[in-house]
Amino acid sequence: MKNLVDIGIIGALGEEVSALIEKLEERTEESVSGIAFHTGKLFGKRVAIAKCGVGKVFAALCAEAMIIKYAPKLIVNTGVGGALKKGISVCDILVADKLVQHDMDTSPLGDPKGLISGINVIYFKTDNRAVEIIKKAAVDISVTCHTGTIASGDVFVSTEEQKKRILNEFSASVCEMEGAAIAQVAYVNATPCCVIRAISDSADEGSSMDYMKFLPIAARNSTALTLELCRNW
Repeated sequence: MKNLVDIGIIGALGEEVSALIEKLEERTEESVSGIAFHTGKLFGKRVAIAKCGVGKVFAALCAEAMIIKYAPKLIVNTGVGGALKKGISVCDILVADKLVQHDMDTSPLGDPKGLISGINVIYFKTDNRAVEIIKKAAVDISVTCHTGTIASGDVFVSTEEQKKRILNEFSASVCEMEGAAIAQVAYVNATPCCVIRAISDSADEGSSMDYMKFLPIAARNSTALTLELCRNW
């Protein structure tokens, strides 16, 4: 399949992709599977950007449509997430080395929690080169960056009980609602992927208030590193 773009970028919310879309040169827009895809150039590279919507189904739908339509050499999922581990602060960045779906559970059938039936995978690994580019870029722009596991699920984590379960079962550093679904689609299609999360809250009882307060700031940090990845890829 011919690569129509070099990099595909997906965010769940407008706040996570709007600044990236505005920077596209020679921008065009078309709808695929009800999703608006914005294409153009960033730093001389061909890029497609889309807002997928919240949750794993929308994320997977968007990733599959992007791969079929544009065949990117790399898919980047950018956005915000909640911190699970101590030492990760609001507005820090976490770039995933692997992702898991914390709400996938066929353990009553004898499977380990998180196992995706049919492909027998629990953790989806990300692209090493992209991770290293982001880590270096974070140092260059003075943003604190961590590397670790991201756990995705169709729930906004907002209690200590939820937080402890995900941390204990998967040793995840950050939780959110899309990344692992995009990583699964990328895995099935043999497409390298990268997932960047700026921390918007601590995934506890105060998370809903923190999320609304820090979303714009955190989204700016994830946008800045996504741009640096595009520049240096």
